[in-house]
Amino acid sequence: MAGLEQFTHDVASRLHQDGAVVAVSQHAARLQEVLTDAGIAAQLADHLPTRPRAGNVYLLNGSLRKGWQIDSEGTGVSVAVYTDAELFGTVKERRYRAPRTRRNLGDAVSLAELTPGSYVVHIDHGLARFAGTATLSSTDDDREYLVLEYAGDDRLYVPTEQLDRLGAYVAPTDQPPSLTRLGGNEWLRIKERAQGAAKEIAAELLRLYATRESIDGHRFGPDAAWQRDLEDSFPYVETPDQLQAIDEVKGDMETVRPMDRLICGDVGYGKTEVALRAAFKVVNEGMQIAILVPTTVLAQQHYATFAERLAPYPVKVEVLSRFRTHKEQAEVVAAAKAGSVDIVIGTHRMLQKDVAFKNLGLVIIDEEHRFGVVHKERLKQLRAEVDVLTLSATPIPRTLHMALAGVRDMSVIRTPPEARLPVKTFVSEASDELVREAILRELERDGQVFFLHNRVRSIHQTAETLSKLVPEARILVGHGQMPESELEDVMVSFANRQGDVLVCTTIIESGLDMPNVNTIIIDRADRFGLAQLYQLRGRVGRGDHRAYAYLLLPDDREITESASKRILAILEADELGAGFRIAMRDLEIRGAGNLLGADQSGQIQAVGLNLYSDLLTQAVAELQNDETHPRQAEANPPPRIDIPVPANIPEDYVAHLPARLAFYQRLATITDREQIPAVRTDLQDRFGPLPDSAENLLSVTDLRCLAAAAGVESIVGAEDGIVTVIFRQPVGDARIALQKLLGPAVRVGRRDIEVRVGGEIDHGLSRLGRVFAARDNLCSRNAGGPGSRAGAREWTGIHR
Repeated sequence: MAGLEQFTHDVASRLHQDGAVVAVSQHAARLQEVLTDAGIAAQLADHLPTRPRAGNVYLLNGSLRKGWQIDSEGTGVSVAVYTDAELFGTVKERRYRAPRTRRNLGDAVSLAELTPGSYVVHIDHGLARFAGTATLSSTDDDREYLVLEYAGDDRLYVPTEQLDRLGAYVAPTDQPPSLTRLGGNEWLRIKERAQGAAKEIAAELLRLYATRESIDGHRFGPDAAWQRDLEDSFPYVETPDQLQAIDEVKGDMETVRPMDRLICGDVGYGKTEVALRAAFKVVNEGMQIAILVPTTVLAQQHYATFAERLAPYPVKVEVLSRFRTHKEQAEVVAAAKAGSVDIVIGTHRMLQKDVAFKNLGLVIIDEEHRFGVVHKERLKQLRAEVDVLTLSATPIPRTLHMALAGVRDMSVIRTPPEARLPVKTFVSEASDELVREAILRELERDGQVFFLHNRVRSIHQTAETLSKLVPEARILVGHGQMPESELEDVMVSFANRQGDVLVCTTIIESGLDMPNVNTIIIDRADRFGLAQLYQLRGRVGRGDHRAYAYLLLPDDREITESASKRILAILEADELGAGFRIAMRDLEIRGAGNLLGADQSGQIQAVGLNLYSDLLTQAVAELQNDETHPRQAEANPPPRIDIPVPANIPEDYVAHLPARLAFYQRLATITDREQIPAVRTDLQDRFGPLPDSAENLLSVTDLRCLAAAAGVESIVGAEDGIVTVIFRQPVGDARIALQKLLGPAVRVGRRDIEVRVGGEIDHGLSRLGRVFAARDNLCSRNAGGPGSRAGAREWTGIHR
């Protein structure tokens, strides 16, 4: 606020001297309020006059790097231009980019990552091993099938239009599952046992839900004017995922039930901005915020971010960590109790007994998995009292499991920032030549390097070895056992590019934002957990340059099987936004733990986490007597369509198997015809004009949507040119009317319709499509359906 006070004083002085003032700021509306409070008239403007008038103050929304001054000589009026750099000490350059459209692929994302040998779960046939795809050809029909291997060398060929019946298998342990035997009742018994276990835990969940629902928290109101000003000042265009997460968080806060939401998003994907907007919403209602982070370095960085973004507003932000002296810590604690500080950002120090707030409204937890059992007990108490927002790139298995099971709310941010490139990852035995080459390559492009050695006892010796290996590099050392002031000096020096290589421990793991550091070398990578490796790799590649991660393994000993799996998993997760998948893989390697004290791992192992979570959701809905969640067994499967027409995505059109699988399952999960043109556009944009078989596949998908709405069970075509449509319910009294409408080329039976199409199958299917569309319209207007007299009259009226 000191900058605003100085600005107000300068403006008054310049106006007294008949000068003019121009302020270009992302907080122009807030500046107008400040000047008005000081008795100075200022106008918001879209543009400047050619000659600014003496005694006027012009406020423009925008961003400039720095201000300047024009003397009155030759112009008659002296003009001073201010920017956020002078007003608040720093300014971000606004970068414009087009919003990205979000594709809701559902589980297609996980199936698209299948490789031969992966395990899958077919909802009707059980657990199998994916063996690849095969194209089965007949005279008129070429289709691609997924080949699934079951116990006893059995094989099942699943047509691509039934991929909605498949899900990737995620287990609570890394033990290989037992494959199901086709035929018999084995899979039915396994599902029944899992359903029984799910009902038991569902009752426990409902007790937890009842406890949360019975507690009245604070209901926050709609966004205030300052909230909109702050959000408009965000220097980037929000991604669709980010906007959805923000809306979901605000929706939680505006209800009386205390919020408990997990924001899952990769490093640098905008989780902090979501938290900042939630915090400002709380401040606007006069309440306080506690932000809990795992490291002092991250606390300092969050403090800088929040202080910078909130500088235009009367918000007091403090940090509570060992970077502060005992006297400063005591002052912050006293201010929190008195209510004179709005936001406190701190480490574990925040959870000590002497820390209390006068009017706490929100707790934000960054990387909850870094806190111990005792700390989590304190957090559990906070959850029952105030809104809690948890941020994580790779949530721990228990947290993720609870979110997937519906115990906690979760928002996932998947869209990467503009120009972000995946980090190129290498695994190698420790080698002086490799380390020297990696460091020099980074220095040649004027970058910096993290060298992670997680042993304080030998870290200085490692730094000395590196200085001899790469004498050209300036080497700094930082670790968590250093005195606070010394560690702070080291981190600031490295951030200011006064060093080339930072030899450090895992203090860099969480949240650090140093865009100039684009190479990380991790010594003894086998000693780190999977989520930890992913977090560490995320410390580089935050700018626009390609980043590199080197995972060094010992050359004189074998690593454990579990470590080998972690290294393989981090290598496989080489694309952007893989944090959620890393967390799922971590769930397999480390286990889900006991959810609410009940041991469910055996049931999850038998059916997979995805199906178990579905069963759990259904059990909860059943116990709640919630008719909006039908039981899986009662839900009608989509119509089976088997007609002699080539309908597939040819391998020579989309050669990449994961991409084909993604499009196949995207089509298999479509229930609204309006979504089909978007798929056609995406295919054309990426792979060119559609071949005939791909067009047929889209037509069959369209027909399936219409048939499902019309109550069709199956559509089967024969080689003699006759297509048979079987309805789930008898046609009833509508039979005679339909026969007259459809003509002699169609035979209408009690539950079936036969259409003779001959060689003109497209014409015949179009005719069926019109019938199904009419049936869909009938169902929406008349509950009687085609089996009733009213239904028959409706059908007759439509087709006339």
